[in-house]
Amino acid sequence: MRRRAADYRRPVRRRLSCWIWSLLGIFSIAGFVLFVVHHHHDHEDHVEQPILERESRNEQVVHERMNLTQEMLSVNSYARQLAEQTTLAKAYIIIAKEHNNLHLAWELSTKIRSCQLLLSKAAMRDEPISLDEAEPNIRSLSSLILKAQDAHYDIATTMMTMKSHIQALEERANAASVQSMMFGQLTAESLPKNLHCLEIKLMADWLTKKSLQDFAEERRNSPRLVDNNLYHFCIFSDNLLAVSVVINSTVANADHPKQLVFHIVTDSIHYGVMLAWFLNNDFKGSTVEVQNIDNFTWLNSSYSPAVKQLMATDTRKYYFDGSQDTGVEQKFRNPKYIYLLNHLRFYIPEIYPQLEKIVFLDDDVVVQKDLTPLFSLDLHGNVNGAVETCLEAFHRYYKYLNFSNPLISSKFDPQACGWAFGMNVFDLIAWRKANVTARYHYWIEQNADRTIWKLGTLPPGLLAFYGMTEPLDRRWHVLGLGYDMNVDNRLIESAAVIHFNGNMKPWLKLRINRYRPLWERYVNQTHPHLQDCATH
Repeated sequence: MRRRAADYRRPVRRRLSCWIWSLLGIFSIAGFVLFVVHHHHDHEDHVEQPILERESRNEQVVHERMNLTQEMLSVNSYARQLAEQTTLAKAYIIIAKEHNNLHLAWELSTKIRSCQLLLSKAAMRDEPISLDEAEPNIRSLSSLILKAQDAHYDIATTMMTMKSHIQALEERANAASVQSMMFGQLTAESLPKNLHCLEIKLMADWLTKKSLQDFAEERRNSPRLVDNNLYHFCIFSDNLLAVSVVINSTVANADHPKQLVFHIVTDSIHYGVMLAWFLNNDFKGSTVEVQNIDNFTWLNSSYSPAVKQLMATDTRKYYFDGSQDTGVEQKFRNPKYIYLLNHLRFYIPEIYPQLEKIVFLDDDVVVQKDLTPLFSLDLHGNVNGAVETCLEAFHRYYKYLNFSNPLISSKFDPQACGWAFGMNVFDLIAWRKANVTARYHYWIEQNADRTIWKLGTLPPGLLAFYGMTEPLDRRWHVLGLGYDMNVDNRLIESAAVIHFNGNMKPWLKLRINRYRPLWERYVNQTHPHLQDCATH
């Protein structure tokens, strides 16, 4: 037993000795590792210190090179602090004045001016605001803001006051927007002084030169006016110079100008003016006819519901009396929409009963290519050939018409493509067969209370020609030059017709100067009357 015990104890003592040596080895290794790491860390501290200093200096240099705008965007800049405090101080000025605390309002105003002066100086010198400059202003303005808060101008009061002022500003902005629209419409409807001068001179010619009147009478029954082998265009307008540009540009770009016939309809005031101009100018052998709308005795209130509505007292009151229906947008009251010349486009077959096909042109277009290929286009039995406007914003049926009206929602697709008036090919044979004018009359009667659409001739056109409009290649007619400053140059260059639709007409001072030369190059600047009126 003793030997077994001795034998048993010996290996235990040997195993304990091994553990001791193992632990000593581990501690030695750990100590060495700690020494190495500590030495390396000390070395990094010595190396990293100048690097951090260098980075700090670099950040300072970058900060010094920031302009005022960059400083305003920086969260920690003094400029931004000053700007934010100034904004808050302005709010407290309003509240202080409302509470009759004029002294506090004066103190805040004085300190705001000081801050604004410092910010403007920093912007001028293109350097950041230093702590020495900013600290006095920040401290004193903070003190005044705390003073305002102590005067019970709490955050709830501030929010309510600012909300009321925001609402007041919104009302002022809306009123200014309406006023701007009214001024824009007034400018668009007003005749520039030099064009007024031109009309006066032409009217004098018409009244004093009997030879002009005789010549007009001689050409009134020209067989060319009803020859369906020629290319016929119609323009309804009282703007002499605009119509002249349409005809000049069409003739200038036509392959065979002698085959063109232009049919103009104007009012009695401008009838003599138009005749005096177009009889005295050469258009490369093309024919120009001028008619007076007052001679269309058939176009009366018993035949046309449009004429009946336009003559009605409530209609004129709606458009001319701004005090009525204040909820209606001002643009819907534009008197141009009750001008009968704008509605003549729906009576083309009656005006030209012997013609089979015609191209309608608005007076604010410029023609850039030969339009005679339009007459050989296959309209596939449709009445109206027009460029669709779905690629542009707000040009689907639901944007023009009231689809809450069951009469509209049951008959029309709200997502149907709108199309443009201004350059349209009309098959007058198909028009008469489909009796489109009667359809137009129907929708005019349905809209007597102006609940289906509000303004213009396009909405009734969309209804009258629904299912009878052939989409044309977009290059035939490019719109937007009277309101859009960013029409793609490539679209303009490829367009057969460019349209200055909108209030910014090229003959007005209210125009987009980028597009002005496209129109102006077709003005006959050599005409003596135009040269005389240029100085007026």
